[in-house]
Amino acid sequence: MTITDVRTHSVSAPFHTPFVTALRSATAAESLLVEVVDANGRSGFGESPQVWKVTGDSVAGARACVEQVLGPLLIGRDADDLAANCRTVHGAVVGNAGARAAVDTALHDLAARRLGVPLVRLLGGTRLRVPTDVTLSAGDSAAAARVAEGFTVLKVKVGKSSPADEVHHIRRIREAAGPGARIRLDANQGWTPREAVRAIGSMQDAGLDIELVEQPVPAPDLDGLAWVTSRVDVPILADESVFGVRDLVCVIHRRAADMVNVKLAKCGGLSIARTMLDLAAAHDIGTMVGSMMETQVGVGAAASLVAAYDTTVVSDLDAAWWLASTPLTGGLRYDGAEVVLPDAPGLGVHL
Repeated sequence: MTITDVRTHSVSAPFHTPFVTALRSATAAESLLVEVVDANGRSGFGESPQVWKVTGDSVAGARACVEQVLGPLLIGRDADDLAANCRTVHGAVVGNAGARAAVDTALHDLAARRLGVPLVRLLGGTRLRVPTDVTLSAGDSAAAARVAEGFTVLKVKVGKSSPADEVHHIRRIREAAGPGARIRLDANQGWTPREAVRAIGSMQDAGLDIELVEQPVPAPDLDGLAWVTSRVDVPILADESVFGVRDLVCVIHRRAADMVNVKLAKCGGLSIARTMLDLAAAHDIGTMVGSMMETQVGVGAAASLVAAYDTTVVSDLDAAWWLASTPLTGGLRYDGAEVVLPDAPGLGVHL
């Protein structure tokens, strides 16, 4: 059964609350959805979120890549030849991780729909529920509200203030959240190595019980990342420093981080992400699967990956929780601190 069409759709989904990090402030998820269609009219979907400050990908750039290069390569190919189709996509362009991720995910979604099974089953798993953390934006003090809603893992955005102010902020969050909540920090590259060590050390001395710290220093500074990792007891998680397999190999070789955050929009999709999770596990590197600010398409694919592969800590899958509305129907839903995947073919999403 051949692929007959590859379509692109721009979507904008507003957030119920502004999302603020050390890198940016956003009020909506802006994405390109890719739809791969077979000769029977079945469609598979994937997503390329616009993230100027992290991946550099845009809706316009992803559309150009898909419409001019990736889409034409797939027309007429067998929709069931998943591995070969994904290799073709990843060998066709340099960079453009978002566009490759969208097409790669759409191919997986279509393959699962053609088999009549949820995407997680195509990936080798059976679970339809996975836990997630929830993010508190930089400056947000809504910890008590999130705990009351059932979230037990709070991800706090830091890196916009001085280390002393950050310690004071985290102390307030710890008091509001209570001792039962796990608190993890995401600096989004906002500290220098010395600031990171000083801030993390102060939080340890204050007994704030930090689970992990994500990307404390600028992405290219692997020496600085390794320096921080070697000087603190709190696990350090690499995010923006690791886009794909080669970056992960560098982190492993230099022991620059204790853990890695695998994101489909960074690495290029499910086929690459699966390799990264296997590689990290083989080298005793902890894992988390995350998402950009995107819809239930991208988050659903990431959650399906977690349901099949699992990770060493609770993953970061709350992006679709932030949406006030979405142009899509179906797909995942949230039940307290769990992502609930639909018991439907593929991602169960319709446009």
